[in-house]
Amino acid sequence: MKSIKMIDITHKSESYREAIACGKIILRKETIERIKCGKVEKGDVFPASQLAAILAAKRTPELLPLCHPIPITGIDFKWKLGENYVEVQVTVRTKASTGVEMEALTATAIALLNIWDMVKKYEKDKAGQYPWTRITDIKVISKIKSVSK
Repeated sequence: MKSIKMIDITHKSESYREAIACGKIILRKETIERIKCGKVEKGDVFPASQLAAILAAKRTPELLPLCHPIPITGIDFKWKLGENYVEVQVTVRTKASTGVEMEALTATAIALLNIWDMVKKYEKDKAGQYPWTRITDIKVISKIKSVSK
């Protein structure tokens, strides 16, 4: 069996790095209306999910054991409401020797999970199941490495 190890990045120079990730949560139309009208019992979905995303990005090395702890210099959070979905986009920036793709992906996933947690009451069917709700399409949509920034 092969052992695991954290990759040595000592030789890599520090540079500006940025990653943007996105993903969607599919919800019932009635749940989307609740979000739009501010009628979610747990509170405002987007500020809560933004905070969850920020915390997740900062804690990525605690969750993924081979990720390097890096100084995060900025995080931006955007969302878009569709007819039956919420799309989340998270941008993470750093000046470091390694990229922030995993931080952006983790932040996106946790933001979507937070949305699910906040609206799950409205998504359940009569049997207490979630036949419509799903998280999908989590991906990195952009990665930047620039020495000049």
